[in-house]
Amino acid sequence: SVREKAWKTYESLAAVDGTLAHSKKKKETWGVCIFIVAVDLDEVTFTFTELLKSISVSVCAFFQFLKEVDVNMDTVSTKVDSTVSRLKKKYDVLLALYHKFERTCGLIYLEQPSSEISAELSSVLVQKNYWITFLLAKGKLLQVEDDLVISFQLLLCVLDYFIKLSPPAMLKEPYKSAVAAVTVNGSAQTPRRGQTRSAHAAKQIDTDTKVIEVLCKEHDCNLDEVKNVYFTSFIPFLNSIVASNGLPEVEVLSKQYDELYLNNKDIDARLFLDHDDTLQPDVTSCSQLKRTPVKASADEDLNLILPQTPVRAAMNSIQQLIMILNSATDKPSDTLVRYFNNCTVNPKDSILKRVERLEQVFKKKFAEAVGQGCAEIGSQRYKLGVRLYYRVMESMLKSEEERLSVQNFSKLLNGNVFHTSLLACAVEVVVATYGRNASPSDGTSAETDLSFPWILNVFDLKAFDFYKVIESFIKAEPSLTRVMIKHLERCEHQIMESLAWQSGSPLFELIKQSKEREGQADQPEPSVTVPFQHNHTAADLYLSPMRSPKKKASGPPPSAPSTPDAQPAVTPQTPKAQKSTSLSLFYKKVYLLAYLRLRTLFFRLLSEHPELEHLIWTLFQHTLQNEYELMRDRHLDQIMMCSMYGICKVKNVDLRFKIIVSAYKELPNTNQETFKRVLIREEQYDSIIVFYNLVFMQKLKTNILQYASNRPPTLSPIPHIPRSPYQFSNSPRRVPAGNNIYISPLKSPYKFSDGFQSPTKMTPRSRILVSIGESFGTSEKFQRINQMVCNSDCQLKRSAEVGAAPKPLKRLRFDIEGQDEADGSKHLPQESKFQQKLAEMTSTRTRMQKQKLNDRSDTSASEEK
Repeated sequence: SVREKAWKTYESLAAVDGTLAHSKKKKETWGVCIFIVAVDLDEVTFTFTELLKSISVSVCAFFQFLKEVDVNMDTVSTKVDSTVSRLKKKYDVLLALYHKFERTCGLIYLEQPSSEISAELSSVLVQKNYWITFLLAKGKLLQVEDDLVISFQLLLCVLDYFIKLSPPAMLKEPYKSAVAAVTVNGSAQTPRRGQTRSAHAAKQIDTDTKVIEVLCKEHDCNLDEVKNVYFTSFIPFLNSIVASNGLPEVEVLSKQYDELYLNNKDIDARLFLDHDDTLQPDVTSCSQLKRTPVKASADEDLNLILPQTPVRAAMNSIQQLIMILNSATDKPSDTLVRYFNNCTVNPKDSILKRVERLEQVFKKKFAEAVGQGCAEIGSQRYKLGVRLYYRVMESMLKSEEERLSVQNFSKLLNGNVFHTSLLACAVEVVVATYGRNASPSDGTSAETDLSFPWILNVFDLKAFDFYKVIESFIKAEPSLTRVMIKHLERCEHQIMESLAWQSGSPLFELIKQSKEREGQADQPEPSVTVPFQHNHTAADLYLSPMRSPKKKASGPPPSAPSTPDAQPAVTPQTPKAQKSTSLSLFYKKVYLLAYLRLRTLFFRLLSEHPELEHLIWTLFQHTLQNEYELMRDRHLDQIMMCSMYGICKVKNVDLRFKIIVSAYKELPNTNQETFKRVLIREEQYDSIIVFYNLVFMQKLKTNILQYASNRPPTLSPIPHIPRSPYQFSNSPRRVPAGNNIYISPLKSPYKFSDGFQSPTKMTPRSRILVSIGESFGTSEKFQRINQMVCNSDCQLKRSAEVGAAPKPLKRLRFDIEGQDEADGSKHLPQESKFQQKLAEMTSTRTRMQKQKLNDRSDTSASEEK
């Protein structure tokens, strides 16, 4: 059955590509067809490595070729996509770990040990024994094959075990000294080979961790976490494979791994030892997986930023997180307790009970997902999340107190959904930090079994409720790394594009209530032309719209959505105030995301028809606003592609769905399931073309046909596009008062280099650079910058017409476009823009000179003292 269906698939591909019959890739194509059909029919009778060997291609080449043959949306099913995704993630992790393993062995063992070391202990045999032991341990202990961090920690455990059994004459420093220290404190070999290893290890916990300490230090790995993996997972594994007469031969281990590999039917990772062609990375797609360069010597540039391997990047991210949370505690701080005591109903007991209850839930679910021996690892990570949860909660409450001048947050702090969401967000940050990507394709976290929205299922939390805390969480924790900010922003996008639209989401009830209250003619959300307001807090969103009007607040201007306060006593009284702030903000963000997605796809496909963009957006926005039920259990991008196809069809522009889908696949953060598996009706799924014909077109036919007439519908306004509230600008900002003077954004001072380069590393060396927080060097830089500003000023003064006297600036503000404006001073209507600019620059220059004089006088005074 596999052969017959695979042949039909092969013929269909040959029909599409006439050159295939004469191509040299006939064998590869036939192998790909067999793989596709075997997976679809659950009849895989061969391993993935066997398939690669039989058609003589590498893993990377196979994945690329599979992508090329997916010419139609039904050639490769979502089931095959999922299988390939799992294989690719496992390969990426194994490749990264093997490169790390090879390099680490080179740092541990002498290449040519003394003659007294027997040939049996050559480095090749040693590496083979170590690697196969690691593969067996990984396969038996971990259900999540693509967990890079736990896998690497397990690899360190394997190395620790074998290093202790190695003759010191084979070892380089500092491992040689570490083994000698272990041996002095007791025989390191004999007891460890017996069945009483666990008991012996427990007794030697203080003295027997010398080697693991060295390994952890060398790889920036957290010692407590590795010890946890060692004693809870690795020791039981050793007891299961080591007989009383010593360590099994490599053949015995290899036979056990063979059973595991044949059962999984995937990649034979032993072939990494032979540098087998099928496992070699593709030069272009896997170039970033090269080994880490040797550390710079003492006389080299200490600030040299080395390219990072996936393992190093993961370890650095974890170290950054741990550094942030070192000062935090597992219990509420005194400040938090004071906030709790100020509440009408003290929430402390319920908060502590919730944290304790969810720890048990998380621990259980983590063990189920990763491996039953990993429950304690899950507990460790949860506790880090709890630290972050209390830290962010305290920061949020301080901000709310400053904003509202109140200290009683009883309603907010007694809300179960708020606390569950905040804790889930904190734990998600920890889980994502540990779930760093092993693929070189991008710098974001890869999707694993623990990837978002896994945490929502663990905490039984609705995506729409979780979304409310994200923006406030990011603002409340300034130490979040750029990678984590991007990750949380991606979580927010996932919620807006699909998760919040799932059946059972509170979003639909909110829209229904809004429609009933406002009337069907009104929008359930604010105008998209109003500039986006990023001034909402989590308190606003969790307390909206359930508020009791008692006192009128001095709220924001009428053009902006009204912002409810954290306490019922200070909420607006007007009927409009009962509108859901969370719904208003959600719809505005959805519109913005939708338009940005549409614009990206539009310019790839229809740049020659610019007049169509506004029409497509109008249909897209109309669907989201008035036919929002089409989004139920579907994806935002499905509506976008259908809107594009519908307008092109009615405007006689030749754009086929196949072309739309081909371009869509190349966009970032897209999933093939989005266009291959669309809900048609209850429990029935099909391709996006079927969805368009049977559902979308039927629902919107009348509306779509209006665009063919001479009087099309009123066009929807294009959303105002603000700068993201989460991201810091990568580009230096121009200082208006100067001539080519720029300020680069502040970078983190962490030594870890992943995304934390100092400004001097980010700016061309040919420029004059001053980095605040680092050594200034000589004063010449400042003098030259002052001279540039001065020269610019003088030239402008010479060329300017005589005008009104410049008005002093109270405060200079840089807005989004990088321009400046004077707060508290208005220029006369007859003034030219040039004169206005001159006035501002002159005023700025005067203030700088005054400040300079003041600084000098202060310095002189201090010197006299």
